[in-house]
Amino acid sequence: MADQPVPQTITDVAVLRLLAHPLRRRIEEQLRGGPVTATTLAQALGESSGLTSYHLRQLAKYGFVEEVPELATGKERWWRAVPGDRRFPPYTAQTAEMRSASAEMSRNNLAELVELYEGFERQAPDLGEWADAFLFSRATIRVDLPRLREFFEEYIQLVQRYGTAADDTDDERKPVLLRLFGFPET
Repeated sequence: MADQPVPQTITDVAVLRLLAHPLRRRIEEQLRGGPVTATTLAQALGESSGLTSYHLRQLAKYGFVEEVPELATGKERWWRAVPGDRRFPPYTAQTAEMRSASAEMSRNNLAELVELYEGFERQAPDLGEWADAFLFSRATIRVDLPRLREFFEEYIQLVQRYGTAADDTDDERKPVLLRLFGFPET
């Protein structure tokens, strides 16, 4: 296993808002498939290349994407996601502005999850054995906060251990979207 990125806590409200933007979320999703140009991204998202170029530059400004100079030809610029272990401060350490941006991002993530699942459901009949890759688990664990943090760190390590690079060309492998969210029962 390659060196794993050091966890980075994002405390800048501007960066949280940057990540909460709906189009940037869609750009991030497209980048999961590998490098893109602003033009190919625009075509995939039904947007203008000027708009996707702007958002790519904004994401690059904060280190979330980078240019891929070895793919560039002429004026064409290629972009890829920059791997990272990016985290947000605990709720109790966030300002009201941070909480607002973080909550918006969480709502967008949950909406994206529903949309992605609905797409999987529509395509499942055409996926062959890959339709069996739908994993679902519901669980409740009874833990204190230090143990919950330990659980989360082990989950991240597991994801990193099984994760593969976006440029992995093994035809037997497919990207499998994982989402973990947990919250205390009230």
